[in-house]
Amino acid sequence: MRYSVFSLLSQGLRGNRGWQPVWRQPSPKSQYDIIIIGGGGHGLATAYYLAKLHKRTDIAVLEKGWLGGGNVGRNTTIIRSNYMLPPNTYFYEHSMKLWEGLEQDLNFNTMVSQRGVLNLFHSDIQRDAFARRGNAMRLAGVDAELLDAKQVKQLIPVIDIDNARFPIEGGLFQPRGGTARHDAVAWGYARGANALGVDIIQNCEVTGLDIENGSVRGVHTNQGDIRAERVGIAVAGHTSVLAQMANIELPVESHVLQAFVSEGIKPLLDTVVTFGAGHFYASQSDKGGLVFGGDLDRYNSYAQRGNLPTAQNVLTEAVAVMPAVARLRLLRQWGGIMDMSFDGSPFICKTPVEGLYLNGGWCYGGFKATPASGWCFAHTIANNEAHDLNAHFTIDRFERGNVIDEKGAGPFPWEQ
Repeated sequence: MRYSVFSLLSQGLRGNRGWQPVWRQPSPKSQYDIIIIGGGGHGLATAYYLAKLHKRTDIAVLEKGWLGGGNVGRNTTIIRSNYMLPPNTYFYEHSMKLWEGLEQDLNFNTMVSQRGVLNLFHSDIQRDAFARRGNAMRLAGVDAELLDAKQVKQLIPVIDIDNARFPIEGGLFQPRGGTARHDAVAWGYARGANALGVDIIQNCEVTGLDIENGSVRGVHTNQGDIRAERVGIAVAGHTSVLAQMANIELPVESHVLQAFVSEGIKPLLDTVVTFGAGHFYASQSDKGGLVFGGDLDRYNSYAQRGNLPTAQNVLTEAVAVMPAVARLRLLRQWGGIMDMSFDGSPFICKTPVEGLYLNGGWCYGGFKATPASGWCFAHTIANNEAHDLNAHFTIDRFERGNVIDEKGAGPFPWEQ
């Protein structure tokens, strides 16, 4: 069924009794051409682009829980491409372009809102660093504007420009950045992949990898063994767990990243704003709640809760930027499990095991990367070689000394 205003009117007149399930609930077959482990945004996007662009439809996406129950539904929904180093800049800009056409491509309302992303700065030195980043973005064809304090105040009237501790001198603004509805992204890619013949199998946990003579032959699951000659791993915070099943040690750690939503209020924040004197970012959802995020918890964990000191830091920074929010009550809090690489950049590559491919190490960039991640991972699996956009995102870059050191994005290895 194609969604449109006409189908909406038609179903409304029929009492909404003609809607079809968004995806099937198949039982796993004994063999597929390709298995994608992980039914989050990256795994579903990979399956969708494999089917649509590479005509590979004999695919199973295996999700150990329910679809959308992992990090794809546990983030602050921000999309942007304001990176400085070329491998990240071109990759995330490709993702941004895919975001801009995603709803038309999927025929699904993913609620992409290009309301802009503003990174605040608080000193002359920080302004120079942001100007450098903005110039690098513009040289790569990415939109960027350097705003002074007056322009920041005009853009966000509620912001406290002259607070004594962290006066705001301006910000780096990317107008094309914004937000998207995280759940809808998972649903849209699942619907699209399903329509192209992909089997999406929920509550199917991979318990082991079947490897013979250095090549993958399939997976062991709680629903039986499934054969495949190509297997892609896209499991976010559990990347190292799956890699260990293939005896691959990765430079990755799992940390909790918390997020918060306030009670609903009238329109207050028209854009996404980040605090330059700490790690804090905020936007306002369509329901009226302010969505807050910040730094990850400073210990390794597979929990989805997080600790109180980190929550206190995030909310303290929120009040420093916008004192008016001190009167709000929190509606809910959650945590996602982040697979933090030591240079802050991801892996989209082949592994030493023939036929086994890796998508992980996303740190803070996982949600915004979803379309390009799936697009590049699908290319890598289908062609058994990387695309130019993900050619630098390899496992062995640390051995070769070719790290992609995007400042402020990694898991603080010096503190381990």
